[in-house]
Amino acid sequence: MNKNQTTAAKLLMLLIAIIAWFALVLQLFLQIDNAGLNGLTTSEAIFNYFSYFTILTNLLVAVSLTFALQAPESNPGRFFLNPITQSAIGLYIVIVGIVYTIALRKIWDPQGLQLIADRLLHDAVPVLYLLFWLISIPKKVLAWNNVFSWLLYPFVYLVLVLTRGILDGWYAYPFLNGAVHGWGKVMLNITFIFLAFLGVGLLMVAINHRGAKSQMLKEPESSD
Repeated sequence: MNKNQTTAAKLLMLLIAIIAWFALVLQLFLQIDNAGLNGLTTSEAIFNYFSYFTILTNLLVAVSLTFALQAPESNPGRFFLNPITQSAIGLYIVIVGIVYTIALRKIWDPQGLQLIADRLLHDAVPVLYLLFWLISIPKKVLAWNNVFSWLLYPFVYLVLVLTRGILDGWYAYPFLNGAVHGWGKVMLNITFIFLAFLGVGLLMVAINHRGAKSQMLKEPESSD
Protein backbone atom coordinates (compact mmCIF):
# COMPACT_ATOMS: atom_id res chain seq x y z
CA MET A 1 0.00 0.00 0.00
CA ASN A 2 1.21 3.47 -0.83
CA LYS A 3 2.65 5.01 2.33
CA ASN A 4 0.62 8.16 1.76
CA GLN A 5 -2.72 6.36 1.79
CA THR A 6 -4.58 6.42 5.05
CA THR A 7 -6.76 3.92 6.82
CA ALA A 8 -9.73 5.64 5.17
CA ALA A 9 -8.39 4.77 1.72
CA LYS A 10 -7.88 1.16 2.73
CA LEU A 11 -11.39 0.98 4.16
CA LEU A 12 -12.87 2.30 0.92
CA MET A 13 -10.89 -0.22 -1.09
CA LEU A 14 -11.99 -2.96 1.30
CA LEU A 15 -15.63 -1.92 0.99
CA ILE A 16 -15.50 -2.01 -2.80
CA ALA A 17 -13.75 -5.39 -2.77
CA ILE A 18 -16.31 -6.90 -0.39
CA ILE A 19 -19.24 -5.60 -2.46
CA ALA A 20 -17.69 -6.81 -5.70
CA TRP A 21 -16.89 -10.30 -4.37
CA PHE A 22 -20.34 -10.62 -2.79
CA ALA A 23 -22.10 -9.55 -6.00
CA LEU A 24 -19.97 -11.87 -8.13
CA VAL A 25 -20.67 -14.88 -5.92
CA LEU A 26 -24.37 -14.03 -5.76
CA GLN A 27 -24.60 -13.69 -9.53
CA LEU A 28 -22.78 -16.99 -10.04
CA PHE A 29 -25.18 -18.70 -7.62
CA LEU A 30 -28.16 -17.27 -9.52
CA GLN A 31 -26.65 -18.26 -12.87
CA ILE A 32 -26.23 -21.86 -11.73
CA ASP A 33 -29.56 -21.97 -9.87
CA ASN A 34 -31.43 -20.80 -12.99
CA ALA A 35 -29.48 -22.97 -15.42
CA GLY A 36 -32.26 -25.55 -15.78
CA LEU A 37 -34.92 -22.89 -16.34
CA ASN A 38 -32.77 -21.44 -19.13
CA GLY A 39 -32.19 -24.82 -20.73
CA LEU A 40 -28.52 -24.91 -19.77
CA THR A 41 -26.26 -27.36 -18.02
CA THR A 42 -24.31 -26.14 -15.01
CA SER A 43 -21.08 -25.99 -17.03
CA GLU A 44 -22.80 -23.99 -19.78
CA ALA A 45 -24.19 -21.57 -17.22
CA ILE A 46 -20.74 -21.06 -15.70
CA PHE A 47 -19.19 -20.60 -19.15
CA ASN A 48 -21.80 -17.97 -19.98
CA TYR A 49 -21.19 -16.27 -16.62
CA PHE A 50 -17.55 -15.68 -17.49
CA SER A 51 -18.50 -14.39 -20.94
CA TYR A 52 -19.98 -11.11 -19.68
CA PHE A 53 -17.88 -7.95 -19.69
CA THR A 54 -19.67 -6.90 -16.50
CA ILE A 55 -18.56 -10.04 -14.68
CA LEU A 56 -14.98 -9.95 -15.96
CA THR A 57 -14.59 -6.29 -15.08
CA ASN A 58 -16.08 -6.60 -11.61
CA LEU A 59 -13.78 -9.59 -11.12
CA LEU A 60 -10.86 -7.40 -12.19
CA VAL A 61 -11.91 -4.80 -9.61
CA ALA A 62 -12.22 -7.42 -6.86
CA VAL A 63 -8.91 -9.14 -7.64
CA SER A 64 -6.99 -5.88 -8.03
CA LEU A 65 -8.18 -4.46 -4.72
CA THR A 66 -7.61 -7.75 -2.92
CA PHE A 67 -3.99 -7.90 -4.07
CA ALA A 68 -3.50 -4.20 -3.30
CA LEU A 69 -4.74 -4.71 0.24
CA GLN A 70 -3.40 -8.16 1.07
CA ALA A 71 -0.15 -8.38 -0.90
CA PRO A 72 0.92 -4.83 -1.80
CA GLU A 73 4.61 -5.77 -2.05
CA SER A 74 4.01 -8.67 -4.43
CA ASN A 75 4.37 -8.20 -8.17
CA PRO A 76 0.58 -8.28 -8.70
CA GLY A 77 0.12 -5.93 -5.73
CA ARG A 78 2.53 -3.37 -7.12
CA PHE A 79 0.95 -3.69 -10.56
CA PHE A 80 -2.56 -3.10 -9.21
CA LEU A 81 -1.39 -0.18 -7.05
CA ASN A 82 0.02 1.59 -10.10
CA PRO A 83 -2.14 4.69 -10.79
CA ILE A 84 -2.16 3.89 -14.51
CA THR A 85 -3.51 0.40 -13.83
CA GLN A 86 -6.09 1.75 -11.37
CA SER A 87 -7.17 4.33 -13.94
CA ALA A 88 -7.61 1.67 -16.61
CA ILE A 89 -9.76 -0.40 -14.25
CA GLY A 90 -11.70 2.74 -13.39
CA LEU A 91 -12.39 3.33 -17.08
CA TYR A 92 -13.62 -0.22 -17.61
CA ILE A 93 -15.96 -0.29 -14.63
CA VAL A 94 -17.37 3.16 -15.43
CA ILE A 95 -18.17 1.97 -18.96
CA VAL A 96 -19.94 -1.04 -17.42
CA GLY A 97 -22.27 1.36 -15.63
CA ILE A 98 -22.75 3.66 -18.63
CA VAL A 99 -23.50 0.93 -21.18
CA TYR A 100 -25.85 -0.84 -18.80
CA THR A 101 -27.76 2.35 -18.08
CA ILE A 102 -28.05 3.36 -21.74
CA ALA A 103 -28.54 0.04 -23.51
CA LEU A 104 -29.60 -2.66 -21.06
CA ARG A 105 -31.40 -1.34 -17.99
CA LYS A 106 -34.63 -0.75 -19.88
CA ILE A 107 -34.86 -4.19 -21.49
CA TRP A 108 -35.30 -6.30 -18.36
CA ASP A 109 -36.77 -6.10 -14.89
CA PRO A 110 -34.74 -8.09 -12.32
CA GLN A 111 -36.42 -9.01 -9.06
CA GLY A 112 -35.37 -10.28 -5.65
CA LEU A 113 -31.79 -11.49 -5.35
CA GLN A 114 -31.22 -10.80 -9.03
CA LEU A 115 -32.07 -7.14 -8.47
CA ILE A 116 -29.51 -6.97 -5.65
CA ALA A 117 -26.78 -8.53 -7.80
CA ASP A 118 -27.75 -6.29 -10.70
CA ARG A 119 -27.55 -3.06 -8.71
CA LEU A 120 -24.29 -3.98 -7.03
CA LEU A 121 -22.51 -5.02 -10.23
CA HIS A 122 -23.77 -2.19 -12.44
CA ASP A 123 -24.27 0.69 -10.01
CA ALA A 124 -22.57 0.35 -6.64
CA VAL A 125 -19.17 -0.93 -7.76
CA PRO A 126 -18.80 1.53 -10.67
CA VAL A 127 -19.80 4.54 -8.55
CA LEU A 128 -17.65 3.58 -5.56
CA TYR A 129 -14.61 2.77 -7.71
CA LEU A 130 -14.96 6.08 -9.53
CA LEU A 131 -15.08 7.83 -6.15
CA PHE A 132 -11.97 5.93 -5.09
CA TRP A 133 -10.22 6.97 -8.30
CA LEU A 134 -11.21 10.63 -7.99
CA ILE A 135 -9.89 11.07 -4.48
CA SER A 136 -6.89 8.79 -4.44
CA ILE A 137 -5.03 9.00 -7.76
CA PRO A 138 -2.18 11.57 -7.63
CA LYS A 139 -2.53 14.40 -10.11
CA LYS A 140 -0.56 14.56 -13.37
CA VAL A 141 0.49 10.91 -13.37
CA LEU A 142 -1.46 9.96 -16.50
CA ALA A 143 -0.39 10.54 -20.09
CA TRP A 144 -2.72 11.04 -23.04
CA ASN A 145 -1.35 7.98 -24.82
CA ASN A 146 -2.30 5.78 -21.85
CA VAL A 147 -5.85 5.84 -23.18
CA PHE A 148 -4.95 3.91 -26.32
CA SER A 149 -3.32 1.05 -24.40
CA TRP A 150 -6.43 0.90 -22.20
CA LEU A 151 -8.47 -0.04 -25.29
CA LEU A 152 -6.70 -3.41 -25.60
CA TYR A 153 -8.82 -5.15 -22.95
CA PRO A 154 -12.23 -4.25 -24.46
CA PHE A 155 -10.87 -4.98 -27.96
CA VAL A 156 -9.76 -8.49 -27.01
CA TYR A 157 -13.07 -9.06 -25.20
CA LEU A 158 -15.11 -8.03 -28.23
CA VAL A 159 -13.07 -10.25 -30.55
CA LEU A 160 -13.62 -13.25 -28.28
CA VAL A 161 -17.32 -12.67 -27.62
CA LEU A 162 -18.09 -12.03 -31.30
CA THR A 163 -16.14 -15.10 -32.33
CA ARG A 164 -18.11 -17.19 -29.88
CA GLY A 165 -21.37 -15.70 -31.12
CA ILE A 166 -20.55 -16.49 -34.74
CA LEU A 167 -19.55 -20.05 -33.83
CA ASP A 168 -22.41 -21.07 -31.52
CA GLY A 169 -25.01 -18.31 -31.84
CA TRP A 170 -24.79 -17.10 -28.21
CA TYR A 171 -24.06 -13.41 -27.65
CA ALA A 172 -23.40 -11.95 -24.22
CA TYR A 173 -25.22 -8.75 -25.13
CA PRO A 174 -28.13 -8.29 -27.55
CA PHE A 175 -26.57 -5.26 -29.25
CA LEU A 176 -23.74 -7.53 -30.46
CA ASN A 177 -26.04 -10.04 -32.14
CA GLY A 178 -25.47 -9.60 -35.86
CA ALA A 179 -27.93 -12.35 -36.75
CA VAL A 180 -30.74 -10.29 -35.23
CA HIS A 181 -29.71 -6.70 -35.82
CA GLY A 182 -27.47 -7.05 -38.87
CA TRP A 183 -23.70 -6.68 -38.83
CA GLY A 184 -23.83 -3.09 -40.00
CA LYS A 185 -25.79 -2.12 -36.88
CA VAL A 186 -23.47 -4.21 -34.69
CA MET A 187 -20.40 -2.48 -36.12
CA LEU A 188 -22.06 0.87 -35.46
CA ASN A 189 -22.77 -0.19 -31.87
CA ILE A 190 -19.16 -1.27 -31.44
CA THR A 191 -17.96 2.04 -32.84
CA PHE A 192 -20.07 3.93 -30.31
CA ILE A 193 -18.76 1.72 -27.50
CA PHE A 194 -15.13 2.36 -28.42
CA LEU A 195 -15.82 6.07 -28.75
CA ALA A 196 -17.22 5.90 -25.22
CA PHE A 197 -14.06 4.17 -23.98
CA LEU A 198 -11.91 6.72 -25.78
CA GLY A 199 -13.95 9.72 -24.63
CA VAL A 200 -14.21 8.69 -20.98
CA GLY A 201 -10.53 7.73 -20.94
CA LEU A 202 -9.48 11.12 -22.30
CA LEU A 203 -11.78 12.83 -19.79
CA MET A 204 -10.10 10.91 -16.96
CA VAL A 205 -6.67 12.03 -18.14
CA ALA A 206 -7.93 15.61 -18.40
CA ILE A 207 -9.32 15.46 -14.86
CA ASN A 208 -6.05 14.00 -13.62
CA HIS A 209 -4.06 16.81 -15.24
CA ARG A 210 -6.35 19.57 -14.07
CA GLY A 211 -7.63 18.61 -10.63
CA ALA A 212 -5.68 19.25 -7.50
CA LYS A 213 -4.57 16.15 -5.70
CA SER A 214 -7.14 15.38 -3.06
CA GLN A 215 -5.97 15.17 0.49
CA MET A 216 -9.08 13.38 1.69
CA LEU A 217 -7.42 9.99 1.71
CA LYS A 218 -3.81 11.02 2.18
CA GLU A 219 -1.66 11.05 5.23
CA PRO A 220 0.04 14.40 5.98
CA GLU A 221 3.66 14.09 4.89
CA SER A 222 6.38 14.17 7.49
CA SER A 223 8.33 17.39 7.81
CA ASP A 224 11.53 15.37 8.35
